[in-house]
Amino acid sequence: MEKEKKQRVAIFDIDGTIFRSSLIIELIDALIQAGIFKRSVTKVYAKEYRAWLDRRGTYEDYIEAVVRGYMANLKGVSHFEFLKICKEVAEFHKDRVYRYTRDLVRGLEKKNYFLLAISNSPKEIVEEFCKKLGFNKVYGRMYETDSNNKFTGKILYLDIIRDKAKVLKRAVLKDNLTLRGSIGVGDTESDVAFLKLVERPICFNPNRKLYDYAKRRGWEIVVERKDMIYELK
Repeated sequence: MEKEKKQRVAIFDIDGTIFRSSLIIELIDALIQAGIFKRSVTKVYAKEYRAWLDRRGTYEDYIEAVVRGYMANLKGVSHFEFLKICKEVAEFHKDRVYRYTRDLVRGLEKKNYFLLAISNSPKEIVEEFCKKLGFNKVYGRMYETDSNNKFTGKILYLDIIRDKAKVLKRAVLKDNLTLRGSIGVGDTESDVAFLKLVERPICFNPNRKLYDYAKRRGWEIVVERKDMIYELK
């Protein structure tokens, strides 16, 4: 019997790489606007947000603070109401993507690549956002629900989602994929683990740590600013 041909894979970080913001930021804002989270939640990350705006702090610190606020207020929230907000946020922001990565995804889809998305935002909103983009599979943070379909506040499978290289290896084995001809796109040093595994790593709008690492390795560096796309050598 002839062996089934393995499909080439392209893996994309989503937040700040395809989406021109962070899904967790937009989600927590929508949860506050809907009255599901209290407005006081913003106090958890207000300091880090101001520091980032004033270029005194890092975007990573800001995101970590947003996640802390999210985690501290998730327990007891109805998964049904949560999913409704996810759909609304994904629909509202569906076109707020970078042209470079949007067009790259479209081109790879035509070439029959298996499109894999990974994000540290909740899986539900990652799935909703990536659905219209043509992704075959998404990985995001999963949160436990109880018998009443309400969140317990506990994260599931964190050991897997925290390691993006492990996520890619898992997908390759489970979905009959090959790393030959593979492509990866990321924007921070947390993406280095999976970028090292692919044949064509692309660092898109990288932060300083990823930029420095990419320069040493000779990886592609692409920056999109306003209506211009730059390839840095």
